[in-house]
Amino acid sequence: MNGQRLVVLDMDSTFIQQEVIDLLAAHAGVGEEVAAITERSMRGDVDFSASLAQRVALLKGLPVEIFDQVRREISLSRGAQEMVDQLHAAGHKVAVVSGGFENIIHPILRTAGVDYFRANHLESVDGVLTGRTTGALITSLGKAEFLKEIALQLGIPLSQTVAVGDGANDLGMMAIAGLSIAFNAKPKVQAAAMHSINDGNLLQVLGLMGITEQN
Repeated sequence: MNGQRLVVLDMDSTFIQQEVIDLLAAHAGVGEEVAAITERSMRGDVDFSASLAQRVALLKGLPVEIFDQVRREISLSRGAQEMVDQLHAAGHKVAVVSGGFENIIHPILRTAGVDYFRANHLESVDGVLTGRTTGALITSLGKAEFLKEIALQLGIPLSQTVAVGDGANDLGMMAIAGLSIAFNAKPKVQAAAMHSINDGNLLQVLGLMGITEQN
């Protein structure tokens, strides 16, 4: 074992403070409707795939130019950038896996220096959203498979992986990781996790991993 560890984080309301689909919905004039579905999905009251399809359908007709505007409305969670930087300084790798949308988050994650990421993709035709996604959906199982895939690629045993998330869709990867951390999470997720962070500061991940923060 090389001592390297892999930290895999959820994106929406974990690595960033917002829910990207809610931001898109606000621009589409369906904010309250989509937020209600998002809330039920995160609690685990409704199947994620079905809820995502319902929400994405409501975005039909939005121009892809909205992606740049939504990106400007996104802010990293407190301590997120410092966490990435300090994990890298300690020789570890950072990944983000999201039920959100690659179209929007890719530049943000590149800028933050995240090593690996995977997310859903919004379909567009002639510069307009179709109300559908393309490719395989990132479900709870998909998040777990992503964690296993990257760990295998890096030669890191699952016991040396860390999963951080806030919603029911994160339970799959949290169940197989060596360390699971609920972040500002729903009660069901906090109950399943080994540790919980409730003050919104991702730097606490370092302490839970036994890493001393560097000034």
